[in-house]
Amino acid sequence: MRLTQIRDFLAVVECGGIRPAARKLGVAQPTITKSVRSLEDELHVQLFARKARGILPTAAGRAFFSRAHVAHAELSKAAEEALGGSSSGSVAFGIGPVGVARIVPPAIASFQRQFPHAHVRIVEGLAHVLLPQLREEALDFVVGVRPKDVGPVLKYRPLFRSAMCVVARKDHPLRNARSLEELAGADWVAMSMAGRPSELVARLHLDAGLAPPSPVILCESINTVVAVLAKSDMVTTLQRLHVKESVARDMLREIPISLPSVSIGLFTRADTPLTRVAAAMAKCVTAAVRGGGRMV
Repeated sequence: MRLTQIRDFLAVVECGGIRPAARKLGVAQPTITKSVRSLEDELHVQLFARKARGILPTAAGRAFFSRAHVAHAELSKAAEEALGGSSSGSVAFGIGPVGVARIVPPAIASFQRQFPHAHVRIVEGLAHVLLPQLREEALDFVVGVRPKDVGPVLKYRPLFRSAMCVVARKDHPLRNARSLEELAGADWVAMSMAGRPSELVARLHLDAGLAPPSPVILCESINTVVAVLAKSDMVTTLQRLHVKESVARDMLREIPISLPSVSIGLFTRADTPLTRVAAAMAKCVTAAVRGGGRMV
């Protein structure tokens, strides 16, 4: 079984057909067809069902895909490290929107001094969106908020704690509230975690002996949350760093209610070591956090 066979198989599944896979890879269509058929012959199994509207992976093909894309990612990285020069390679990492302005620029500057020709891909997003990509090896590591359960597949190393706060528009009628109880009549915007509201707001209310509010809006984009808050009487919880470091600083204000902090850290896969380039990038990110002052 050759690496090119796995590459071609993955491209056909991901692109939905032989022709688009050939276009993506920049090779002739008959080459892809021959590669896939030789892989099927070698495995003694049919990976695709040929239909009138194209080809679709069979049950065996779907099962093979779930393993093959992980293996291909690791083999590609191994080949890259073996063949690449001391300053080449690639790394892809995910990071949450909080602290990006402080962490990413100094980390990239430091990394590029070591690996001036390396390719870097940065994906910004919330942890519940980024961590599945890490598990599937689309990302080398993730910097984000620690969820309740990390699971056995991932390792987590804390980097800093980030203070949470309640925020609203600057002239909000409840801007001087001192407790969650005083916000009982307010409408809440909640960050959506895989289609469900974040547990933070509900947990804070329950800890205070209050009934959790029902969010009026669920949103997976902090920038959208900020825009909604700025033009309404809704409230939400954000990390204080985000309010300080983004456009939110000019549009929102913190309501003086004491909230606990959350842990921000580095996630990696427990069963797969970082490549030399990815490890260097992770080290630069960690150094940027330590050199960025008090991350609250």
